[in-house]
Amino acid sequence: MAYEVTATRKRPQAFDKLVGQEFVVSTIENAIDSGRIAHAYLFSGPRGVGKTSSARLLAKALNCVHGPTAHPCGVCDSCREITNGSSVDVIEIDGASNTSVNDIRVIKDEVLFPPQSSRYKIYIIDEVHMLSNSAFNALLKTIEEPPEYIIFIFATTELQKVPATIRSRCQQFHFQLIGLEDIKGCLREASQEMGIVADEDALFWIAKEAAGSMRDAYTLFDQVASFSGDHITLSLIRDKLGLVGSDQVASLISTAVQGDRKGALELFSSIIAKGVSVEQCVRDFSEFFRTLLLVKQGIESEELLNIRKEDIPGGLLESLSTDQIEAALRYLMQCYREIRYSLSPRFEVEIFISRLASLTHLATPEELVSKLEALKDDIAKGKATVVKDVRQATLQPPSTAAPPAASPADMQEKTGPFEPTAIAEEGEECVQEETSDAPQEPEAREDYTAFLPDLVRASHDSGIFALGNCMEEVQEARIVDGVLCLYTESAYSHKVLNDNIQATSGIVSAVTGYTGRVNVLRREARQEDHNPLLDKLAKAFRGQIVIEGEENR
Repeated sequence: MAYEVTATRKRPQAFDKLVGQEFVVSTIENAIDSGRIAHAYLFSGPRGVGKTSSARLLAKALNCVHGPTAHPCGVCDSCREITNGSSVDVIEIDGASNTSVNDIRVIKDEVLFPPQSSRYKIYIIDEVHMLSNSAFNALLKTIEEPPEYIIFIFATTELQKVPATIRSRCQQFHFQLIGLEDIKGCLREASQEMGIVADEDALFWIAKEAAGSMRDAYTLFDQVASFSGDHITLSLIRDKLGLVGSDQVASLISTAVQGDRKGALELFSSIIAKGVSVEQCVRDFSEFFRTLLLVKQGIESEELLNIRKEDIPGGLLESLSTDQIEAALRYLMQCYREIRYSLSPRFEVEIFISRLASLTHLATPEELVSKLEALKDDIAKGKATVVKDVRQATLQPPSTAAPPAASPADMQEKTGPFEPTAIAEEGEECVQEETSDAPQEPEAREDYTAFLPDLVRASHDSGIFALGNCMEEVQEARIVDGVLCLYTESAYSHKVLNDNIQATSGIVSAVTGYTGRVNVLRREARQEDHNPLLDKLAKAFRGQIVIEGEENR
């Protein structure tokens, strides 16, 4: 006997064998039992979920010698002919290859003749949305008032492309995606019938890759069974198909999040060496972070997770917050878009992996502002010491005990830019003062340019993308009309700092103690010689070239 693929061999031959479509089955069975048979049906839904199989089952139920019945015998001549596709009274038409109005006119001529040996003459038109508008219009009258022995069954994967005039003349049934557990059960049954042992994790992977389509699941199962012999394992599937396992993805991401960039990049290189595409790696990384996000929300259903929960390292789940996982997903989406136009797609993914090393330090603007506001309150209440570097600011209550005396040698060895609580001007002696319980006002000053290096470091540590780089473009910071103005010549830096002005103000306050309003101004780059064209214009109109920001100098 010739080999028969699993999808064909396992095609349901009775309504009770149709998996995952209980609503459709119960409705059709009740309609047949009550004798309420329509002249046109429209089956819609994703591919491989049973639309064409249901159309054939309905044809068998209507033309069975014991029918119309919801439970056709399957052994009479009519049932066997429909199963074999040889029935002259059940005509299956591919809408994708018979799209013209002439094809429909043939049907209009044929419906005038009654069935030869069956109760009904049934037309099954698959992918009906591919018909042209003229073909649909030619069908309208026939569908609305057909002869009593004619029944139309339409199937489509794109219901929105079927004209409303056609839909309104049909009884519509929407087929749903088949559940993961239902697909696993069918695959397990198929493997037992073939005498093949299949591991649960392998069946889970096949069912997950099928994405709710039973036909896709059977097709992939046949492919896996062809190289697995009598035992299907997930490790063999990965080796033969060149896939990234969830354990490899988890190991790579855990290594990167722990700060080991070198180890993570080496793991990525080993994955690429096995023939896995860069795009597939990005999809697998996205699926993994999506699973982390869902688990963070308390979701445990395997159908939603797509990855078994035991494959997720517990330490990784605890070390990342929901916001950090969402940020990683945004990075991945950006990486996937940039891969299309990149000279080196692999390099784009390596940049993403490098970014993961700082993911645990990432904070949202809301969290940063909240922490800065809390720090400002503690400084005002005397609960914290103002230091030059915001990274070394600690929230500690003022100590009542006197600090131990330091020797001159210790004072000489204790060096570093973050030691004093106040910034000493050049040539002055820097003295550490004890923190008192009473709140102290920050020192009033006009020029804050000396704080720029500390502002740059604090901005890089803020976790806000590009804020640190933009702060590096600031050349001067000084008080103008009671407002602290930050001057930059970069239009991009001017925009980013202004877009994040609240976070910028918080960083300035934490580093300098300044609590007033902050403004970011842009001025043109200074040049020794102005543009000759501008000089000519100024001379012609007896004007003067003024660089923005210099009029206040």
